Amino acid sequence: MHSMATVMRGAGLALLLGLCTTSALAQSPAAFIDDASAKGMADIEASRLAHQKTSSKAVKQYTIQVINDRTTANQHLAKIARQLDLPVAPREQVMEQAKRLIPPVPADEDFDRAYAANQVKATEEAIQQIQQQANNSDLPQLKAFAEETLPKLENHLKIAKALRAGRSIERQDG
Repeated sequence: MHSMATVMRGAGLALLLGLCTTSALAQSPAAFIDDASAKGMADIEASRLAHQKTSSKAVKQYTIQVINDRTTANQHLAKIARQLDLPVAPREQVMEQAKRLIPPVPADEDFDRAYAANQVKATEEAIQQIQQQANNSDLPQLKAFAEETLPKLENHLKIAKALRAGRSIERQDG
């Protein structure tokens, strides 16, 4: 019995520490909007480049979907910032951050797979960031943004994983 109580106390402490860490990592609404916007812009720019370089119809369809969805998401974030009168970074600063986030992609025949692999990583990070804000934010506007955006990002992730694996899948609207 004594060892069970010790295990339970340890598990409780680990849970408490995990909860504290999660809330400590939550971004302020303004920081979230700046960071998510920069990541969206990086995703848009990487997809524009991929659209120009690829000869794959599946990759071209995917890039169009990413560009459209991420542009809509960034417009929604800008609207939320205006509604809440949040101090957000100037566009130039967000663009500079976005440029630093765009990963290098080889120019050879592995371009499509490298782009898809980068998209998998970037999209997983975006999903995690938006999910965390949705779980920790008290702002209904950010929760609504997450509910609208997460299914689209999850669809992007599914397609990017298929492209990375070398499979072509039909475009899905999400």
